[in-house]
Amino acid sequence: MEASDQNLVKRIQNGDKDAFRELVERYQRKAFSIAYGMVHNREDALDLVQDSFLKAYRNIKRFEGSSSFYTWLYRIVVNVCIDHIRKSGKRTKVEFEDNLFRDDEEGSDDRIRPSLLDVDPLKVYGRKELLEKIQVALEELSPIHKQAIVLREIEGLSYTEMAEVMEVSKGTVMSRLHHARKNLQDLLSDYLQGDLAVDNYRVNEG
Repeated sequence: MEASDQNLVKRIQNGDKDAFRELVERYQRKAFSIAYGMVHNREDALDLVQDSFLKAYRNIKRFEGSSSFYTWLYRIVVNVCIDHIRKSGKRTKVEFEDNLFRDDEEGSDDRIRPSLLDVDPLKVYGRKELLEKIQVALEELSPIHKQAIVLREIEGLSYTEMAEVMEVSKGTVMSRLHHARKNLQDLLSDYLQGDLAVDNYRVNEG
């Protein structure tokens, strides 16, 4: 029977290094997915995951179990990645999959969907080009706003999970997402309006 995270954490806190290896094996793929989603560089992501697990091990005795171990680890990985982005000053790439256009399971209308951009990207200029423009716009966001977008749109976390990872209230999470999406829409507005103007011109010219 597989040991629970809670059981493994207790063993680690009592000095059992093998228990930590089990947790690493259990979550290293997910941790890499998070890191790669934020820095989009395989070597950097691997280094950041290693740094994150090392930080988790050094601070494991501070883990009190108020959240799940994975949420705690998730928070560490995200913060390590944000520190890396800030220190390196590198422009990073975030890849969006189909969940970019998925309905929000929590009933909110503030996800980045075509309806929010007031266009049908598939009909106007194609999904690939839209995502490329969104990628460029993302580089203009602050690390905090980019973090919110990655956690919500890439990792698919709920507002509650995001609040735990970001160590802020649910209201603050929603506020950051709102501002991040608003900034993205503002950054994309000229591009979208330009394409729509060309499209309308072609229609009128018939």
